[in-house]
Amino acid sequence: MSVFFLSAPPSICVSPLTHRPATTITSCFSVQTLSPLSQSLPSPPSSSSSSSSSSSRPPSSNSLLPNPNVTPISSSGCSLNCPHFESCSGCTHEDNLHRPVILGEATTFFKKLGVSDFTFDTCRLWGWRCRAKLAIRGSSTDPLIGLYQEGTHNVVDIPDCKAHHPSINAAVELLRKGIKILNIDPYDEDERTGYLRYVQMAVTTYNTSLPASERYRSGRVQVSLVWNSRSETSASSEKLSDLATFLWRNGGPNSKVHLIHSVWANFQTSTNNVIFGNRWRHLLGERDFWEHVGGIDVYLAPSSFGQANTRAFDSLLQKLHRYVPLGSSVTDLYAGAGVIGLSLASTRKCRKELSVRCVEINKESKLAFEKTIERLPSSIDSNISWHLADTSIEPLSWLVGSEVLVVDPPRKGLDPSLVSALQAIKSAERKAMTLESPTFKAKDEKRPWILRAREDSIEIPSRTTQEESRSLPQTLIYISCGWESFKENCTALLSSKAWHLSKAHGFNFFPGTQSIEILAIFKRGPGASVKKKKSSKKKKKKNKTF
Repeated sequence: MSVFFLSAPPSICVSPLTHRPATTITSCFSVQTLSPLSQSLPSPPSSSSSSSSSSSRPPSSNSLLPNPNVTPISSSGCSLNCPHFESCSGCTHEDNLHRPVILGEATTFFKKLGVSDFTFDTCRLWGWRCRAKLAIRGSSTDPLIGLYQEGTHNVVDIPDCKAHHPSINAAVELLRKGIKILNIDPYDEDERTGYLRYVQMAVTTYNTSLPASERYRSGRVQVSLVWNSRSETSASSEKLSDLATFLWRNGGPNSKVHLIHSVWANFQTSTNNVIFGNRWRHLLGERDFWEHVGGIDVYLAPSSFGQANTRAFDSLLQKLHRYVPLGSSVTDLYAGAGVIGLSLASTRKCRKELSVRCVEINKESKLAFEKTIERLPSSIDSNISWHLADTSIEPLSWLVGSEVLVVDPPRKGLDPSLVSALQAIKSAERKAMTLESPTFKAKDEKRPWILRAREDSIEIPSRTTQEESRSLPQTLIYISCGWESFKENCTALLSSKAWHLSKAHGFNFFPGTQSIEILAIFKRGPGASVKKKKSSKKKKKKNKTF
């Protein structure tokens, strides 16, 4: 199987074409030129410089960002060249970042299902990760900030991670310096002592004071410190306050380089592997964290789920929009804060009949949804709603009234009950005419999950009168972060003959790993290939009569 690139960047090697390829690979990565006034995205280092990069650390907080006078080094092999590769569990391969090994399997899988034009967007190969949760261990004089070594709870220090947005690496070094100067003891799992357990670094690349072309490389970091105490009133609260002040003083707006967006604290005393506790406190900086993806401003709380690869996610959303007809009613399951559904409401606002319904099981996402809708264009005239509900319970009821269904499940894939409902969707059409949707009002409703969904829901009604639709989805848009679960779900849907696979696209959300993100478009019915077989049989019978 041959592969070719469209608009391949200079850092990617392209083999000459010998015959028509089965996969089209596009790239949304481009080499950035360095600006002397702002931090820059790293070009992949040459192998000769990799060995020395891990031992050299910036001497002061004002020199934490990459040297702006260094000329980018281009790589001809798309290699990671990371000094932490062999010890860190984050990346599984360091060569051919633009082409994960699993891509060949995916191409073959889709080709067998009749999708010969499967495409793959390579996206940004270095400095792509805008959200990282890092463990903190070691000592106050030699803190270790990084990931667990594979199969252990031994933390590998990764100060020069090539996947991290450079602002994250810079913020990690600033945090390391604060731990040393203020004598902050990292958490000790065996003794259950120490203060600082984990840190979450989240980069916002949405800064309207800068030109759009400079916003990504000048991203600022929301730092969330996971503190080993029950609340801010504990005996260690003074040390927490000192560390937050240090980060803000040396990385805030009054420092030479404005690196830190805000500082938050999360309080966690559990002995299990859960990173965050239930109690959060905003300490310093901006309270609201915004990003711009899918054509809309998106609010994310520190506790919200956010895509690590912001640019790749935006690329996926732009492509997804093409498959939603104008004026469609949309249900977004596993919706989180409703980013996908709200981006559709904004970009498909040309027709007043559009309605968007977001369904999510995590109540923490409600605030993010409320904040995000406040920034939607006032010209939108759509029914928009968010519901706290478990879609595995009577999933068919959530499908009623939708023409397009969008699902973005966790790595384990769709709930079995939802798969069953989608398999039997044709026979359910008559039932849907009488089935009570959770969003429709009924006087005598007693089902607790529906009553809870109504109680916790948010609804922004359209300014125009609209009739309630009893339709069931004709299009299913499946976004997958788990390849094995997707294959299983896809096979189950197609085996029912209720759906056929129309299009499939892959995205390199996690370069250096065996994970790819899939955007698959299913349409109702058995598909053209089955119909073609039937028509050929009829033609043979007709010839026999003559």
